[in-house]
Amino acid sequence: MALTDLAIKQAKPQDKLYYLKDGDSLFLEVTPAGGKNWRFRYRFNGKAGVLSPGKYPAVSLAEAREKAAEARKLLAEGVNPGEAKKAAKIAAKEASANAFALLAQEWYEKQLPRWTPDHARRVLESLQNDAFPDLGNIAITDLSAPQILSTVRKVEKRGAIETAGRVLQRISAVLRYGVQTGRLAINPALALSGALTAAKVEHRPAMPRGELPEFYRRLAVANLYEPTRIAMHLLVLTFVRPGELRAARWDEFDIERAEWRIPAERMKMRVMHIVPLSQQALALLASLRPLSGRGALLFPAMTDHDRPMSENTLSYAMGRMGYKGVATPHGFRALASTTLNEEGFDPDIIERQLAHAERNKVRAAYHRAEYLDERRKLMQWWANFLDAQQGVNVRPVDFKRSRG
Repeated sequence: MALTDLAIKQAKPQDKLYYLKDGDSLFLEVTPAGGKNWRFRYRFNGKAGVLSPGKYPAVSLAEAREKAAEARKLLAEGVNPGEAKKAAKIAAKEASANAFALLAQEWYEKQLPRWTPDHARRVLESLQNDAFPDLGNIAITDLSAPQILSTVRKVEKRGAIETAGRVLQRISAVLRYGVQTGRLAINPALALSGALTAAKVEHRPAMPRGELPEFYRRLAVANLYEPTRIAMHLLVLTFVRPGELRAARWDEFDIERAEWRIPAERMKMRVMHIVPLSQQALALLASLRPLSGRGALLFPAMTDHDRPMSENTLSYAMGRMGYKGVATPHGFRALASTTLNEEGFDPDIIERQLAHAERNKVRAAYHRAEYLDERRKLMQWWANFLDAQQGVNVRPVDFKRSRG
């Protein structure tokens, strides 16, 4: 006779374990301590098995019958329900371990040593407020581009256009870390390039990072005046403004300290700017010294060595390389900024190295040397990254995670 809720409630514990039969191999186990557990008995390939659908009353009679029906369906399909349950538990455990929030926390902790406290707080609050509510509990392997877009669109709809872009950038950085650590095959956030409303900012054409290998191939074979070729290399390595490079003077460089100190009068913001020099930049300067080292300027004009190269020289060189209208010399600053931000460097440090505007002049003067050690590491990482784009093997040094 089939069980009823009343019969189950009235079942009292006895000295020994006993069972109440519901039918179709479903039983209620009543323990001496008063516990009531559902049991489904079955045979698979001639061997007896027992499935535990749950405890009563957490799992009701109707729910227990549904679970038993699901088990019978699996048996009919040639699947062992006990093994299927174990596999489901393992999958759920793996999904939980690969939840976006857990990966994001791991990524966040890896970045902390090279972030300022204020930036670290902003990143964490951004993820907690704008990413975790929708994506936090989803396994990274289950995340899709539409899910991510739906999440950042909510930020966009409240009018926070720039914030939405930063949220997407951080989600992408977390998922990139998942790819790098072998837990994810593809970063779905990469498919969302251009999906958000762009902030109204005027940009000079910048080269995508994926074009760098081809850029360096063309630079190597282009019919260019050798100092111009070196200037192009230095421009990408230092990501200064083209005007700051073309008028560079030898007395601005301290080779022993590996620093280029651009005087305030030559800076857009009228504040002296320090450019830490990577090993690659120092090597280029050494190769340039025999070509122009007897004069004051690194890159003098060909017809008058007392004047710097023309402001059009680098643009003309890029045009000869096939980049006219596609990318500009100034665009390498945007390329460096985008790449370094995507790689998780502290935006404050990137902004300092870009020598972007500081409204407070006293604060700007102080900041000229702020984060200098971190900036040295950033510039060397960037130089090594550029070497990799040229197929040059460099010793891998993870400056991004260094504590300095």
